[in-house]
Amino acid sequence: MSGEIVNILLNQINVYEEKEKNLEKVLGIIDKHDSDLIIFPEYTMGVPKGKLTKEYVWKNAEPLDGEFITRIIDKSEEKGDAIIFTAYLKEDLRVYNAAIFADRGRILGVYKKIHLFDAFGFRESEIFSHGSELTLSTYKQFKIGLAVCFDIRFPEIFRAMMYENVDIIIVPAAWYRGKYKILQWYSLALSRAHENNAYVIMVNQTGEKFTGHSLVASPLGYILLDLGEEEKSVSFELSSEEISISRKTLPMKQLSKRDLYISFYRKNPKS
Repeated sequence: MSGEIVNILLNQINVYEEKEKNLEKVLGIIDKHDSDLIIFPEYTMGVPKGKLTKEYVWKNAEPLDGEFITRIIDKSEEKGDAIIFTAYLKEDLRVYNAAIFADRGRILGVYKKIHLFDAFGFRESEIFSHGSELTLSTYKQFKIGLAVCFDIRFPEIFRAMMYENVDIIIVPAAWYRGKYKILQWYSLALSRAHENNAYVIMVNQTGEKFTGHSLVASPLGYILLDLGEEEKSVSFELSSEEISISRKTLPMKQLSKRDLYISFYRKNPKS
């Protein structure tokens, strides 16, 4: 591949219940690897043995200057890497399921999960407040957008990113096991990539509860990398040339009818 290259590290891990153990695990992984951009899954702070509860999350939540978050950001400065990880982010009297993008000690972006997981018997809205803003950051020559897990089922935010010229969409996830869930995982990731001429990077947890199969989807909507179900860290190179080729081959932005779509919403605002 030619053009601008970014080397990413996908970390498919199985977290502990204890936040402190997860922090040491994350820092240990960062120390062992050298990549431009190191990515961790959703619920990096931890998951209890049963269902995720408000009591557990609020006990472990912390502000942006809390120890868990600060030590990972400091590690990005020490290593000279960029890191994307997730946290139970406390702001005033609210807690958000957040993805944090740090580069060499600086915060490039904080994304608060917009679509909370109120499905398949789960009720994230009883635990978290939802976010209301997109987060796009420039890293090297790439524009990177963030989403979290359940967001992948809602194409509107990804289309909004496309209109902002997103190149890479990174989706930390904790995708629970269940009937047909892995098929949905693949179809949604590939669709979001294909629709928007952007790489989609899904970094998932694994283990007893979660499906694994972290992946890289190409800007033309096919799988470039699949990590299977084992706990592992795998590096992969993304190329600006591959993005350019996809946009010449299948120019989705130019062919879309944005004004028409907006008019459809205006005609049926509440239906």
